[in-house]
Amino acid sequence: MLNFSHLDSQFRALAEPTRRSILERLSHGAATVSSLAEPFDLSLAAIVQHLQVLEETGFIHTQKIGRVRTCRIAPEGFQSIAGWIAERRTLVERQLDRLGALLAEADADQPPSRPEGTPQ
Repeated sequence: MLNFSHLDSQFRALAEPTRRSILERLSHGAATVSSLAEPFDLSLAAIVQHLQVLEETGFIHTQKIGRVRTCRIAPEGFQSIAGWIAERRTLVERQLDRLGALLAEADADQPPSRPEGTPQ
């Protein structure tokens, strides 16, 4: 069996709405932890826990300068999920292509239909 533990962790991280909101905010540019915490009715400690999960799963990078911690999106962190989705999509598209070919063959084998009420 394949080991998808990293993907499992990433999907679990993305399943949490607060983390998705944080990623959405960071997609517009870097932000400090305190500015990321502002719109949420959560403690700073809870936001830091969410950020730790996002950093552990590779979605963000953080950097501390003095007393300020800044977070940035890590585009490379999304590559494994994007690759997994692309593989599934390719498989499904191949199946749909085969289905389309089979349906086209079936249509070609059928005699043309006549509209109702027309003489034969």
